[in-house]
Amino acid sequence: MKKILLFVMLGLFLYPTVPAEAQILKKLKKKVERKAEEKIDKTIDKSLEKKDKKAEEKQRDTILKEKDKKSEVKVSNKVLRPWSKYDFVPGETVIFEDNLEGEQNGEFPSQWDLIDGYVENALFAGENVIRFPVESSGAMITPLMKKEGDYLPEKFTIEFDMYLSSRTSKYAVLFWDKRKSYHRPSEVGNIGNVEVGYEQGASYDGGKMQRRLPKETQKTYPHWRHVAISFNVRALKIYVDQDRLLMIPNVQGNPLAISIKGSTYDYSQTGDYPTMIKNIRIAKGAVKLYDRFITDGKIVANGIKFDSGKATLKPESMGVINEIVKLMKQHPEIKFSVEGHTDSDGEAQFNKVLSEQRAVTVMNQLIEMGIDKERLVTKGFGEGVPLADNNTAEGKANNRRVEFVKIPDQQ
Repeated sequence: MKKILLFVMLGLFLYPTVPAEAQILKKLKKKVERKAEEKIDKTIDKSLEKKDKKAEEKQRDTILKEKDKKSEVKVSNKVLRPWSKYDFVPGETVIFEDNLEGEQNGEFPSQWDLIDGYVENALFAGENVIRFPVESSGAMITPLMKKEGDYLPEKFTIEFDMYLSSRTSKYAVLFWDKRKSYHRPSEVGNIGNVEVGYEQGASYDGGKMQRRLPKETQKTYPHWRHVAISFNVRALKIYVDQDRLLMIPNVQGNPLAISIKGSTYDYSQTGDYPTMIKNIRIAKGAVKLYDRFITDGKIVANGIKFDSGKATLKPESMGVINEIVKLMKQHPEIKFSVEGHTDSDGEAQFNKVLSEQRAVTVMNQLIEMGIDKERLVTKGFGEGVPLADNNTAEGKANNRRVEFVKIPDQQ
């Protein structure tokens, strides 16, 4: 009896321990699972926090970039607004281009020949320039062209930037190669020399026609100015920055070539670079933009210029842009795909993005000037669709362009 009772008591004692241990294990399992879930949740939360942080940083960067763009546009528009009536349109094909890239400081410019005096490459404010001497006699140079002699067509344009260190800084453009003939040859006809810069003005044929910049566009010395000269069979136009200073309607001459002279009469001049030029370009052709559009279904514009490696418009681009705006306002049915192109310098993907940004910059400028954004789209091709050989400065200049391509009506 005692043995049976002992056995029963022992069974009662052992029986509840089995489920108790199971419950403990179950609780431990749940606790472990809960801890694991908490760890996973924390990991997910941290991951989400990182993603949210990255998203916030990206959004902030985007907002900052947009603010920068807006402020840049404001500055740009402030600069461009005075050029709203500028009507100079460069020739459609560049035949000479010298942005002085790769030139050695102190050496003679590699794309030029010397007629008299002396000139040298120099570095000024981080940019390569052609420096003339501080002497009243000055110096004269002429571009080295593949075709010598009469290389100027019936229609052409000339552009360069000139530095005016004082009222006496002066630059003369002669329409023949003075190496070949010291005096004006008879075949040039009665076309005179163009002089720009002196007292912030321009003169023609020894002062027979002359005009200074309006007071509102004059600047304190020293400063840079953009010079543009257009010749169309017999009509000659001379621009200094946004102002057309002279127009000679009937020249009756035959320009052959180009010679450029730089000089100053101010002997009290201080500084190392009083007389300088840069960004020289000669282009042929002067077909009206609408005629180009009717003939080709697009307008190829190498006259729209940007700061190097950027999508910031240079003011002299406004000649072409003003004409595009005028054309689109006169013909409201026209829609354009604004397409950017670059030369092959630099990395291909960078050039692709840069060309897209430049196309957008031009489109935004057109919209700013009253063109409906529904009439415009943009594309960027980078260096992928060259028009010319990228192994020459002229080829690169022709490849750096903006095209305005007609969008078919059904699109």
